[in-house]
Amino acid sequence: MKLEKIKHLNGTLNVLSGLHIGAGRDVIEIGGMDQPIIKHPITSAPYVPGSSIKGKMRSLLEIYYFINTPGTRKFVGEGKPCGCGERTCPACVIFGAASDKKDINIGPTRLLVRDAMLSSHHQDLFDKGELPMEVKYENIIHRVKGVAEHPRPLERVPAGVTFDFSMSFKVFEGDDPSFLDYVYKGLRLIELDALGGCGSRGCGQVRFDNLACDGQKVDLASQNLD
Repeated sequence: MKLEKIKHLNGTLNVLSGLHIGAGRDVIEIGGMDQPIIKHPITSAPYVPGSSIKGKMRSLLEIYYFINTPGTRKFVGEGKPCGCGERTCPACVIFGAASDKKDINIGPTRLLVRDAMLSSHHQDLFDKGELPMEVKYENIIHRVKGVAEHPRPLERVPAGVTFDFSMSFKVFEGDDPSFLDYVYKGLRLIELDALGGCGSRGCGQVRFDNLACDGQKVDLASQNLD
């Protein structure tokens, strides 16, 4: 299997509504943050893990294109992602297949998504202490009393913050040219859906700006999702 080229995609991830990608905590101190966001372990700056972007892309693409569609693979039971490992399966070729089902001819995972770090402007603001994170309180509404109860603090990256975003895409001899198109469609689906947690409650609306592949502009808004 011959590697023909590696395409480079880069752009800006623009946060349009508060973004929550949780860090998880084993212990919550009294008065502490119930749902903190993930932060760089050295600088404490927020960032967007590549795994969060890649995982959401795969999930949305499989739901949109690869379930119960003639000529494509279906989910393996219980809502798990496809792991057939066949060279003709876009999901397995682009994002990777389970190691115990990988066809020797499928080759390595095509898409590499790097962690998105704060853009230089917002990194400067963060370093100066001028970029505080947002704390949003969520409540449970008592169905009889009609009042809010049990407020829970949710940490979010505030709207307007931008991150530098980049990916690499390997092209091997014999690959279907449409595989790269699915990457663009996956990013567009994230824009139409949400990134991170609590998307159904207003969090995680994002937009990918100034996207280019090897210097050529990519217009996600023009992507045909049919």
